[in-house]
Formats: sequence, C-alpha cells, structure tokens
Amino acid sequence: MVSAYAPPPGDTDALVGVTEREVQAVKKAGKARLIVVGGAGLLEIAPGGSLIASGYLPAEYLPIATSHEKALAILKKSDVNWTYFSPGGYFVPGQRTGKFRLGTTHLIADEKGDSRISFEDAGA
Repeated sequence: MVSAYAPPPGDTDALVGVTEREVQAVKKAGKARLIVVGGAGLLEIAPGGSLIASGYLPAEYLPIATSHEKALAILKKSDVNWTYFSPGGYFVPGQRTGKFRLGTTHLIADEKGDSRISFEDAGA
C-alpha cells in the first residue's frame, strides 16, 4: 500500500488518524507493506538533529512536518512492514531527469545547500 495523503492545511493532524487506519489495513491484508510519502522535516541535517529541530524549517511548513513526525512515531511503534519516503526539501513539479540521489535519514543537498526533487523523478 502506498500513501501520499495530504491532510487539509487547517487540520494537518488528520494525518495521524489516517496513518493509524493504514497500519490497521496493512495488518488485515497480511503480508503487505506500507510505503508512506512524508516530508523532509524529519531528515537529519546534523548528527541527531532533524530539520524540524534545527529551527531552519520555515514556519509555514512546521504544522505538516510535526504531523509527519507523529505519523512516523506510529509507524515505528507498529509491527507492520513499512517504509517512509522523504523527498528533498522541496518536492516540486518539473521534468523527469532520471538523475537523483538516494539516502537514508540525512537530508540530501547539492553543493549550494539546495535540496529538491521533482514529482516526476520521485515517482521513478
């Protein structure tokens, strides 16, 4: 199951309930895997320090980032098979280039500190 749920801007914590229901659905499905498309706010920009914790995340992104943090905590506590996909700092429309880097828990940025990926490359 793949989830790229975007909650309403005024109720970003709706993501928490959706994640709980997705975990239950995966449990019912048996040998299923849940892949959640989240945000870059949870990625580390320094050892042990996330983008959220750094204070560098623009204020307008903080509500959705903290909701994703809560949703990830639900996944970590669950016993389902899950993967959390965090795109670049900016997840934008563009062209498929086929050129992107994969990482784990660290924010990937270029030599200028820019972190972005197009929708088209993220879906590759």
